[in-house]
Amino acid sequence: MPTSVVNTTSYAGEFAGKYIAAALLSANTIENGGVTVMPNVKYRSTVKTLSSEGLVKDSTCDFDPTGEITLADRVIEPKYLQVNAVICKDEFEDDWEAVQMGYSAFDTLPKNFTDFFIARVLGQMAESTETSIWTGNGATNGQFDGLFALALSEVGTGIPLAQGVGGVAIDPTNVIAEIGKVVDALPSRLYGKEGLKIYAPQNVVRAYVRALGGFASGVGAAGINNQGTTWYNGNANALTFDGIPLFMANGMDSNTMLATTKENLFFGTGLLSDHNEVRVLDMANLDGSKNVRFVARYTAGTQIGILEDCVVYDTSL
Repeated sequence: MPTSVVNTTSYAGEFAGKYIAAALLSANTIENGGVTVMPNVKYRSTVKTLSSEGLVKDSTCDFDPTGEITLADRVIEPKYLQVNAVICKDEFEDDWEAVQMGYSAFDTLPKNFTDFFIARVLGQMAESTETSIWTGNGATNGQFDGLFALALSEVGTGIPLAQGVGGVAIDPTNVIAEIGKVVDALPSRLYGKEGLKIYAPQNVVRAYVRALGGFASGVGAAGINNQGTTWYNGNANALTFDGIPLFMANGMDSNTMLATTKENLFFGTGLLSDHNEVRVLDMANLDGSKNVRFVARYTAGTQIGILEDCVVYDTSL
């Protein structure tokens, strides 16, 4: 099915030379180091896991091996994804930027538009990746399996039931208590571990910021340092709860949380540079048409290393 182009512009007045579009979700999980990135995965890669029990015992004069060592693996298999879009030059010949196309019948797309559209495609690729990293379903067109979706499906199997926390709709009046439930469910081996984070969606982070501004019981009417809601400087990834970093994951669904270490969450891809490349193909010299194609191809996938090192918060539990 070809790309649908709906042109509702009217040629009147002077073109300001700018294109604007609706804001896209910031792809902050990879940008801010929320996961461990595994590049150069062509087909699949294996994350080896090791667990051991009973290795320590009373000393004797003899060599007497005891205990149990279990080796296992977690496979990450990035999914192939693509962007294929086509725009006909006719859409611009009666538009503001017609002069940029040249006077020949073999014209080109306006450079302003081409640059803008490439940036837009890259932005939508980043937004789609951010969402899929957390809530994606590999069976859905354009998505790959997400970390939170995987963790939620493992509660009661790979993840102990005690580490699955039933959630509610979060607001400034209950957010501190609800995040506290996640911290309380952390196993002792995980609490205090370097790299531990509480991954939370925007609605949880917003509620926490407002609560600390004086909208939660026990905080004080004027909030932190008596600054009210002006205390917050906008750096979401500088927030902590009980000393644990709170990581705002834009791709997570509202009223969910995941606590684990960054080293336990993996994002795999072929080349990271593929996520920043859009190829523009003018088809005039190939098939004589007036079409311009925009093509991007990349791979992406996720995996959790040790399921037992996760605490999951969700309203379905």
